[in-house]
Amino acid sequence: MQPTDRYTVISADCHAGADVAAYRDYLDPAYRDDFDAWVATYVNPYTDLTEPEAARNWDSDRRNADFDREGVAGEVIFPNTVPPFFPRGSLAAPAPQGAREVELRQAGLCAHNRWLAEFCAEAPLRRAGVGQILLNDLDRAVREVAEIARLGLRGGVLLPGVAPGTGIPPLYADHWDPLWAACEEHAVVVNHHGGNAGPAPEDDWDAAFAVWVYETPWWAHRVLWHLIFSGALERHPGLTLVLTEQGSGWVPSILDSLDTTAARYGRANSAIARFAGRTAGSLPRRPSDYWRRQCFVGASFMRRSEVELRDGIGVDRIMWGTDYPHFEGTSPYTREALRFTFAGVAPAEVAAMLGANAAEVYGFDLAALAPLVERIGPTVAEVAEPLPEAPADARSTAFERDPIKAW
Repeated sequence: MQPTDRYTVISADCHAGADVAAYRDYLDPAYRDDFDAWVATYVNPYTDLTEPEAARNWDSDRRNADFDREGVAGEVIFPNTVPPFFPRGSLAAPAPQGAREVELRQAGLCAHNRWLAEFCAEAPLRRAGVGQILLNDLDRAVREVAEIARLGLRGGVLLPGVAPGTGIPPLYADHWDPLWAACEEHAVVVNHHGGNAGPAPEDDWDAAFAVWVYETPWWAHRVLWHLIFSGALERHPGLTLVLTEQGSGWVPSILDSLDTTAARYGRANSAIARFAGRTAGSLPRRPSDYWRRQCFVGASFMRRSEVELRDGIGVDRIMWGTDYPHFEGTSPYTREALRFTFAGVAPAEVAAMLGANAAEVYGFDLAALAPLVERIGPTVAEVAEPLPEAPADARSTAFERDPIKAW
C-alpha cells in the first residue's frame, strides 16, 4: 500500500556510466586489444568526469545515499560517461566515420548496456536503465533492442537523432518500421534525449556553442512530428515515445501547430494538401491524439512556468526529472526545487507528475517501493509549502522565475 502523506518521487532523467577503464571487462573479448590501444591515448574531454564527484556516475551506494537525502525513490538512467571507442559522450558524439568505427562504437555501446544492467541489478527496485543502439545498421539495431529487453533494461532504448549529412535515413522514413515493430514487440520504451539529434557545433566560431545549446531542444523535438506524419505511431499503437530533457513548455503550442497543419494536409481544397504525401494527409487521428495516447515528456528540472501549462501538456504525460548528477540538475536541492515548482498544485496532480506516470511507463513497482517512500519521500505538506527564495548557491534552472529579467 502506498503512503498517502508522502510522494513517490521517480526521476525520469538521471545519468550514469562506468569509469572509462572499467568498461573493458564488459567488452566482447574480441575488442579488448583495440580497447587497450584506444584507452592508452584517450583524454577525457569532460572536467566533471575527471574530478572526485565523477564517482556519482558509478558509485551505487553514493547514489542511493544522495537520493535518500533528496527524497528520490527511483530513477531512469540515461548514459553519461564516455563509452569505449567514442571521442566524447554518446549523446553528443559526432557521427562515426567508416565501417570499422561503426563496429567499434557498437561494441562500446553493448559494453555499456551490460554494465548498466549490472548496475541496475544492484538496486533493482530503484533503477530503470536505458540501453543504447546505433542506427548505422538497422538489422543490428533491431537485434540490440531484443538484447536490451533480455538484459532487463526496463528504461527502454535511447533513440539516437539523425543529424543532416550522416547518410542515415531520416526518422520519418519507412526504413525504420522494423525498429518500431521490434520496440513494440518487446515492450521497449523509445526515449529521445535532448542533445543527440542536431549537428555538432562548429568549434572554430565564437558563437558556435551558444547557438548549439539554443537549438538543441528543437532538433530533439523533431522526432515527434517525424513519427506522427510518417504514420509510425498510427501503425504501431503499442509504441511509447518519451522526449526527455528538452523542456516541456513547448508542447501545447507544438500540438496546436501540428493539429492545424494536419487538418490542412487532410483538406482537399487546402493549398498545402498537395504536400502531404500518401500518409500525412490521411491520418485518422489528430497529432494531439497520438500525443495523448503514446507520448510522454521527461520534464527535467521542471520550472514553475512549465507546471502552469500542465493542462495543455497533459498531467498524465509529464514525468519530472532531477537530471542527477548534472550541473544544471536539482541536486543537492531537490526538495527545495519541488517546493519551488509544485507548491499550491493539487496533490493528485503532483503525485502523477513526480512518480506515478513514470512508474506506469517504466514499470516501477510502487507497492514494493512503499517502505522506502515511507522513510525518505517528501511529505505532501512539505512540497505544498512555498519556497520564497532559491538557495543562494542553487544552479538549476528549476529555480528560475519567468520571465527572466537579466538586465
